[in-house]
Amino acid sequence: MSNSKRNVHRLRAAGFSLIEMLAVIVLIGIVAGIVVQQVGKNVDKGKYGAGKAQVQSLAGKIEGYALDNGSAPPRLEDLVSRPGNAGNWMGPYAKESDLKDPFGHAFQYKAPGEHGDFDIVFLGKDGQAGGDGVNADYGNWQ
Repeated sequence: MSNSKRNVHRLRAAGFSLIEMLAVIVLIGIVAGIVVQQVGKNVDKGKYGAGKAQVQSLAGKIEGYALDNGSAPPRLEDLVSRPGNAGNWMGPYAKESDLKDPFGHAFQYKAPGEHGDFDIVFLGKDGQAGGDGVNADYGNWQ
């Protein structure tokens, strides 16, 4: 073989073909899709755990209101702004953002509750009663 033919052969052998490049791009896309899906699931699990913790925090704020005023507030909004019937109101006991769960839904609240002086329910990611996993409900009595 002549020197010029060997040099051309070496140049072709050193590069990637279009098919090889496309195969690598498709594989990278598949792996990236799997990673994004798994990260999304973990974000939802983290938000669900934060929602459960927020229920307990909100329960403590309601108990602080009850200590000052003699009973739990009739509405969660009474933790943020003074209601007309709360003579010893020492608030605000909570911020407006404390009244929404990490998924942006309002907590369900009932006073008097079925499980105690008050019930707070976190409805999970879907914001609907019932469900499994990150869509499951969680109450302050649990």
